[in-house]
Amino acid sequence: MRIDLHTHSNRSDGTDPVDVLIAHAQRDGLDVIAVTDHDTADGWADGRRAAEDLGIGFVPGIEISCKLNGISVHLLGYLLDPAYAPLAEELRIVRDGRTERIPSIVARLNGLGVRLTVDEVLAQATGTPSVGRPHVADALVANGTVATRSEAFDKYLADGRAGHVSHYAIDPARAIDLVRAAGGVPVIAHPWGRSSYKVVTAETIARLVADHGLAGIEVDHQDHSPESRATLRGIADDLGIIATGSSDHHGVGKIDHDLGVNTTEPEQFERLLEVAKANAAASDATVPEAYLP
Repeated sequence: MRIDLHTHSNRSDGTDPVDVLIAHAQRDGLDVIAVTDHDTADGWADGRRAAEDLGIGFVPGIEISCKLNGISVHLLGYLLDPAYAPLAEELRIVRDGRTERIPSIVARLNGLGVRLTVDEVLAQATGTPSVGRPHVADALVANGTVATRSEAFDKYLADGRAGHVSHYAIDPARAIDLVRAAGGVPVIAHPWGRSSYKVVTAETIARLVADHGLAGIEVDHQDHSPESRATLRGIADDLGIIATGSSDHHGVGKIDHDLGVNTTEPEQFERLLEVAKANAAASDATVPEAYLP
């Protein structure tokens, strides 16, 4: 069984509509796919319909923007109630912060002599409530400033670059609490990728497990070296938490993240479903079900 638990559609910063993403997953031999768009559940209904039509398993999820000591950390929440009021309000604030910083990013780029308008960015973000830096990057590709999203981030948009503007993000401990209160399963995404390795230490993971009920960590991810994967798997084993693997697929928006390039072992997926059942039972939230034909 091939299970990919971290993908993105054009409801956030992926490039494929949800039904196309599901069709590609089925084409590429996946048995189960989770759609985990940034800070929104907008694609869930379309994803489930497409999965039912094609006979592929579907897990609803969200990738939540967090920040620890000023460093970006992402939390995957599976099978949660997106209408749970405290969580829904935090996600709204995060999305608003993403959108509201776009004029500031454009102004910074203009100050560097880069030609770009806010309207150009918004034209790349049709259909999503979660406008972000990838849409700025896509606008820069569209107007010929750069050739790829990666080049846009490397030159202008990555943390510490001249075009970067921070936005509100949730403390990871609070995000974990909110996901569990919403009946879901919290798993840290790519904990040792990008800059998050600076703050997501083994000690941090252990604290989040002991004090907040963190259920798992994403071990097999393209941003993790073989050595990092081995160490993270050992941490997960020592703490008795779930170890997932996934592609972090963004369509053509991110190279080397093909669907199914990393997958979650079936026994780890079964553990995730068991945690989901327990957290749902302990919550007053109305949680969605996975579709598993």
